[in-house]
Amino acid sequence: MAKTKQFTIAVDHQPGAVARIAKTLGDAKVNILCLLGTSQGTAGTVQLIVEDARRAKKALDAARISYQEIPAEQYELPNKAGSLAQCLNQLAAKGVNMNSICAMAAKGGKKAVVVCTVEAAAKAATATA
Repeated sequence: MAKTKQFTIAVDHQPGAVARIAKTLGDAKVNILCLLGTSQGTAGTVQLIVEDARRAKKALDAARISYQEIPAEQYELPNKAGSLAQCLNQLAAKGVNMNSICAMAAKGGKKAVVVCTVEAAAKAATATA
């Protein structure tokens, strides 16, 4: 398990809202590792994990893009059936309650990555150790 930061950004549900964030970070040479966007009605939320949180904060601040920075946990798993269930069962057995989760793997890749924010980060650290 690796510690990381998740940036949560409220956006208007309109064309270009996510593109503006991606351009801001790209122009600052910040690599986006994971992005999840959702919308409901006229509003939306973008959650992202970046390679360099310090540089991302600087770029978002300069562009006057408001965000919430939340501690997150990142797990690397084998890219095979059942790995995600095993990881999540370990967290659940320790009483870890997730606030958000994103899992991804490239087809044919050997590893999958799970990023989650949790209510009890200390419990998450011991659950998968």
